[in-house]
Amino acid sequence: MTAQDDPALSILGFDSAWVDNPRAPGALCAIRVDTRGRRRLVPPAPASFEGALASIAAETAPLRIVAIDQPTIVPNATGTRPADRAAASLISWLGGGVQPANRGKAAMFGDGAPIWRFRDALGAVEDPEASRSAASGLYLMEVFPALALPSLDPAFCGRRLGPRYNPARRKTFAMAGWRAVAGAVARIGREEAVEGLPEWAEALAALPVPRKPDQDRLDAVLCALVGLRWRTGPREASLMLGDLASGYMVAPASEVARARLEAAARRLGVPLA
Repeated sequence: MTAQDDPALSILGFDSAWVDNPRAPGALCAIRVDTRGRRRLVPPAPASFEGALASIAAETAPLRIVAIDQPTIVPNATGTRPADRAAASLISWLGGGVQPANRGKAAMFGDGAPIWRFRDALGAVEDPEASRSAASGLYLMEVFPALALPSLDPAFCGRRLGPRYNPARRKTFAMAGWRAVAGAVARIGREEAVEGLPEWAEALAALPVPRKPDQDRLDAVLCALVGLRWRTGPREASLMLGDLASGYMVAPASEVARARLEAAARRLGVPLA
């Protein structure tokens, strides 16, 4: 590797699986951007919280942004975070649901939950806006693939058009949805010029029987793509729903998705930037 090929930026997508079950780990991937602007996928691999910490620490780029599919700020003891309520207005229109995050769910968000140990050990700055202009440092931000999909591909943006691509949900899983999401990721990989991503996603789309770990890998890549769009795309093409006090999500924002989220945010009094 020449000096010109050294990574300047690493966007790490982490589907944490929310609880630290050794039999069902999440997945972690990276999109590395070198000093010449060339982008390359480091394919996702199974990762526990501890394994993710080790992989993130091994990245040598001066700027690292971790985009995690799990709530990272959960101050509420019960109920639902304001950002989740606003996101649910769009997700329910798409035909899906948002899992409420609260401290009462001990395994996921109680005082001893693995997400807090992970966040403390990571030692990252949690300030999505600052991560857009930073030249160095380690940043953490929450993302939500289901919230991103209707903006990443218009085929998923419409009443009950959310794709059913979770193989663990046998009653609702649809092979067409799986292929559509993997195909969208392949297309975005070409648009964003991420080396290795189109081929990886096309191979995933061709799986005859996808399993839950395959979906975890796919969601990890979606997390990384959200982070890449946030960092390198126009600011107006993404949004931050919620805030750093009550919880938030970062997502790309098409015109239709933004309009629905803005309406919900106004109605519920949720910040949207």
